[in-house]
Amino acid sequence: MAKNKKMVEAITSRDEDFAKWYTDIVKKAELIDYSSVKGCMVFRPYGYAIWENIQKDMDRRFKETGVENVYMPMFIPESLLQKEKDHVDGFAPECAWVTIGGQEKLTERLCVRPTSETLFCEHYKKVIETYRDLPKLYNQWCSVVRWEKTTRPFLRNSEFLWQEGHTMHETAEEAKEETLRMLKVYEDFYRETLAIPAVVGQKTEKEKFAGAEATYTIEPMMHNGVALQGGTSHYFGDGFAKNFDIKFQGRDNKLHYPHQTSWGTSTRMIGAIIMVHGDDDGLILPPKISPIQVAVIPIAMHKEGVLDKANELKERLEKKFRVKLDDSDHAPGWKFSEYEMKGVPVRVEIGPKDIENNQCVIVRRDTREKIFTPLQDLEEKIAEVLQLIHDDMYNRALENMKEKTHTAKTYEEFLELGKEQGGFIKAMWCGDSECEDKLKDVTGGVKSRCIPFEEEHLSDTCVCCGKPAKHMVFWGKQY
Repeated sequence: MAKNKKMVEAITSRDEDFAKWYTDIVKKAELIDYSSVKGCMVFRPYGYAIWENIQKDMDRRFKETGVENVYMPMFIPESLLQKEKDHVDGFAPECAWVTIGGQEKLTERLCVRPTSETLFCEHYKKVIETYRDLPKLYNQWCSVVRWEKTTRPFLRNSEFLWQEGHTMHETAEEAKEETLRMLKVYEDFYRETLAIPAVVGQKTEKEKFAGAEATYTIEPMMHNGVALQGGTSHYFGDGFAKNFDIKFQGRDNKLHYPHQTSWGTSTRMIGAIIMVHGDDDGLILPPKISPIQVAVIPIAMHKEGVLDKANELKERLEKKFRVKLDDSDHAPGWKFSEYEMKGVPVRVEIGPKDIENNQCVIVRRDTREKIFTPLQDLEEKIAEVLQLIHDDMYNRALENMKEKTHTAKTYEEFLELGKEQGGFIKAMWCGDSECEDKLKDVTGGVKSRCIPFEEEHLSDTCVCCGKPAKHMVFWGKQY
C-alpha cells in the first residue's frame, strides 16, 4: 500500500490527531497555501478546480429553479448597513471596515461585505414597482469577509468563497416555499454530488440567522463525530423590505411589502469532503467533483509501445471523463501515492503484459480494489466503477452518521454522551434558550444543531429542565 511511500509518511493518522490529519491533507494534497494575512488563503489550482466543479453543478441546479446570477459591490456604506439593526448586531464583531481611500479619510466607513442582504435590498427598492416584477430570484458567486478570531482552512477563514441567493416574492407563502425549495437543492446536491448524508431541519430561535424569521440548515457529520453547518436557507418575512421601504403595487392596486429569502453555501463544503471521506493516505474525492476522475499510469513506459498505448487510452477516455496521463519520470509507486493523496477516484495502469493481454488494471481509490478489464470495455467499466465509488462513499458516510447518533432521555445520559461519545444526540427540549445555554456549558460545547422536519417522540419532558417538551432536537459539537 501507499503508506510506505515517502509522500504520505508525514500525514498524521486521523485517529491519533484529527485536526493535524486535516491540516496535513490540506497542505500535502496541494489544495491551499497560507497568505501573509491571517485567515486569507491562496487556493492552489487543484483546490480551486474542486470549487469550480462544485460551482458548476450547483449553478446548474439553481438555474433550473429560475434563479439568475448577478454581482453586487463588495463595499457596504455604514449608513446602509445600519438600516437593519438585528442584522448589523449579528455581524458587528466580524465586520472589517475601510476608513481610508487613497490618502484621504473617508467621510463614511465602508464595510467589506460579510453578506449582502442590505445591498440587494438597496437594489430591489429601485427595480421592484408592481407585482409583475416579482418574484426576483437572484444569486451571486463572490467572496465575503468575516474577521474570525480562530481560523482553519476552508472551515473558518477571514475571507472565503461562497454563493448567496437573495429572492423577493409577492406573498409570504411563496417566499416560504422558496426557502424550503433551496434547502432541498442543497440536500440533493450533498447526496447526489458530494456523497454526503445530512440531518436537515430548522434552527432554534437562538441559533437562527440575524434578522431572519426562520432559518433552516443542512448538517452533515464528519468522521470524528463533529457536525458542520453545510448550508442554510432563511425566511426573512417583510422585515428587510419595511426597513428599506421596498413596496410594490399589488393585484388589488394597493401598496404591499415583498417577502424575502436568503440562502448560502461556501467553500466549507471542501472541508466537509475532506473530513467525511478522507483517510490516512489523503483525500478521497467524490467522482462528480474530482478535477481528475481517471489517472492513467504507464508501467515500464520506457518499453516500446507502452507510452503510445497510454496516450491512446487517454484520448479515448477524455471524451467522457476528466483524465490525466502521468508520463513523468517518477517511479510508478510514487505516482500511485500521489494520486491517492489527491483523492483521484480511479487510476488505470497499463504495462507491457497488459498490452499483450489486451487489458488494463483499474484501481479504486476508496477500496484499493484492482479490476482487470478488457481494453474494449474500458469506458463502460470506468463509468460503472465511478458510480459504485459514489454509492459506496455515501453509504460509508451514512453508516458513520448512524453509528455516531445517540439518544438521551435524561439529563445524566445527555451529559455522559456530550462529554464522552461525540456525534449527534437526539433529545427532547422545552423550547427555552436557557436550557440550550446550560447544555452547551455543561458539555463543553454541545449545541442545538436543528429541529428535524420529522421529529421522534422520545419522552414527554425536556432533557434539561424536566418541563413539558416541545421539540426533539439534534444536538452536537460543531466546526
